[in-house]
Amino acid sequence: MFKLASGALIAALLVSLPAAAEAADIHHKKHHVRKGKLHEAAAAPREHLVKRVVMVHGRRKVVYERLLAAAPAVPTMGDLAGLNQTHDPFDLKSNVALVLDQNNDEVLFEKNSNVALPIASITKLMTGLVVVEAHQDMDEVLTVTDDDVDRIKFSSSRLKVGSQLTRANMLHIALMSSENRAASALGRNYPGGRAAFVAAMNAKARELGMLDTHYVDSNGLSKMNVASARDLAKLAMAAYQQPLLRQYSTDPKAIVEASGHPMQFGNTNHLVANPTWEIGLQKTGFINEAGRCLLMQAVIEGRAVIMVFLDSKGKQSRTADAGRMRKWLEALKPAGMTTGAATAPTYSAGM
Repeated sequence: MFKLASGALIAALLVSLPAAAEAADIHHKKHHVRKGKLHEAAAAPREHLVKRVVMVHGRRKVVYERLLAAAPAVPTMGDLAGLNQTHDPFDLKSNVALVLDQNNDEVLFEKNSNVALPIASITKLMTGLVVVEAHQDMDEVLTVTDDDVDRIKFSSSRLKVGSQLTRANMLHIALMSSENRAASALGRNYPGGRAAFVAAMNAKARELGMLDTHYVDSNGLSKMNVASARDLAKLAMAAYQQPLLRQYSTDPKAIVEASGHPMQFGNTNHLVANPTWEIGLQKTGFINEAGRCLLMQAVIEGRAVIMVFLDSKGKQSRTADAGRMRKWLEALKPAGMTTGAATAPTYSAGM
């Protein structure tokens, strides 16, 4: 079976792929990432000269510009497993995709949806679900410590060590802006500490029937946080039942207090600010091994759907894929059809 073969291959890759090839999760336009020396050496850009003819005071002049060639792309886990060989009629840039009717669980479209892959910061949606269901004090002030500093991907953060925020604000920017240190602090301040929190994440996954899912941290920086698109749809269904997760994940921007000072954060998913979209829940994610990832609940032509896109290539590719699926769903609905009554042909690839 394709699923078993891919699962075995990915399991081997999760162990063997060097940590030096990992890159930071991208959260905000102002964020910058330091890459490890081994990674730079493996994918160092090359210089070359480009000849150009320009006009200077009405006369032609030949100039030479020194340019850097783009570094070769680091293959994702999906690519290494051969998922990029799967084609679909929409020419999606995502190696994995799933569109599910939220009301009746009908699979409308799927592509490699049962293959477990790294999910990056989509992890934070489970982090939020565990925090909310634990009924911890949302007004309790938590402190960012050195233990929350990312030493896996060496990503930067706007939260300095020593920053103090309420648990509510930590959760807000973890979901909305994919703030890693906030997500780490949430896990660390769970009864029993970080280990107990990760255990609770995995227990919740089993409770939801997410059999292809495994977590090792609360922020998604580890490539060992894996799930299938089918599993993530189950997570979306559960998370959607929590109003706080819906609100925090879909706020376009917000001002939160950190150590008594206001800080403005924005959403990593630009679609939430687009008035043509009706999005009820969302989470983005990115690390090199996972590619660009996106999970969304949206209402399209009166139909509530769950969309999952994993291992997409290109900064805007995941939202572009969502747009392609939206146009397809809009074209499916006959005039006057009631909510949840649509019937659609199911496309299945790579199963």
